[in-house]
Amino acid sequence: MNKKYDVIIAGAGPGGASAALALARGGAKVLLLERGDSAPVKGTAVQGLGYISTPGKTLFVTDGLVALTRALTLGGSSVVYHAVAYEPDYALFDRRGIDLRPHVAAARADSPCAPLPDRLIGPRARKIAAGARALGYSWEKLEKFIDPACCRPGCGNCAFGCPYGAKRTARDLALAAAAAGAELVTGGLVKRVLVTGGRARGVEYVLKGKTLNAEGGAVIAAAGGLGSPELLLNSGVPGAGGAFFYDPFVVVFGSAEEKFPPGEIPMAFGALLPESDCFLSDLALPRAYYSVLAARAGRPNKLAAYPRQLGIMVKTRDELGGSVSAAGRPAKPFTAAEKARLAAGCARAEEVLAAAGARDIFRSWPMASHPGGACAVGRVTDAGLMTKYKNLYVCDASVIPGRWGRPPALTVLALGRYLAGRLLSQPLK
Repeated sequence: MNKKYDVIIAGAGPGGASAALALARGGAKVLLLERGDSAPVKGTAVQGLGYISTPGKTLFVTDGLVALTRALTLGGSSVVYHAVAYEPDYALFDRRGIDLRPHVAAARADSPCAPLPDRLIGPRARKIAAGARALGYSWEKLEKFIDPACCRPGCGNCAFGCPYGAKRTARDLALAAAAAGAELVTGGLVKRVLVTGGRARGVEYVLKGKTLNAEGGAVIAAAGGLGSPELLLNSGVPGAGGAFFYDPFVVVFGSAEEKFPPGEIPMAFGALLPESDCFLSDLALPRAYYSVLAARAGRPNKLAAYPRQLGIMVKTRDELGGSVSAAGRPAKPFTAAEKARLAAGCARAEEVLAAAGARDIFRSWPMASHPGGACAVGRVTDAGLMTKYKNLYVCDASVIPGRWGRPPALTVLALGRYLAGRLLSQPLK
């Protein structure tokens, strides 16, 4: 016989894990299904690059030739993210009747974040900050989901996954949800939502080659900016998979005179530049990542210069456009206006690098890693994050109702708390 749950959640990224933890603590019977595995995070280049490099699964090249990545593992892309906690665009949600402020506070309690202490800020970040401030930029410390007590200076594993538990991720929340009573199943791919009479009643999922059903009073699609629209499209939800964003970015590199020690924490400082619609931050990458980007940019001659490299990530807000297919594949043009904004941001980054003493500056190929908006509030869900099918909800970056251009983790964690609070305030049948 199929098990019955109060809530079934498809996806253990920030939204799904945050909701699962709050629901389990509130006494709900929760099934948390995660497509990826729960293999221990080792922090190696092989594992880290493996998370995001499978073509058609975790690595996509859009029709605009932007490389879009995601990670499929317990905790989702938060395992390999750079752990930046950035405040939501509250006004964007206010206009849709959603006040995220109290839920951001709850998310911060679950996943504490703060600027890095000075002892954890590396020389690359300091040198770039000095150059930015010399030009008059408000280059401030960024809040980070990092526990300084566990962080090991010089480790350099942030982008591959932290093996020491210093980086706070959705994996931590999913495991905490399991400890609070939720049933956590990894390797379980949800194929479709089961709907009867316009009401979600469960899910069909595949686990170890077997197709199984689970029944629930509510179903939450939290499979990410690509996975949730795929799931909803395969479940007959109209409008899912429509226009989305992916926050394209470029890394601008330059060679300094001195050599730097390896293992620096990336994105210690940053600045949002409203006039150019860009977000800039220092980005110290592990040698393996840097080598891939330099080679892809046609600069193999810079591989040996890694110890001298300074890097600045330039991210812009793209327009909502394109679509996500029922196979989970993104298609989106890279417009002339978006290229122009990104080029303007890169020019600012080049000025900062020059002020920091860097020379021989070059840019990476355009990339993206924050897809969202394809199941937006107001188009696919209502202000309660529910779709046209009763008791079918969406809780990840795909519900963000507009252009974005900033790290989304804190926003998505808050959405999980917001939805969990709404579900706990009503009978779950």
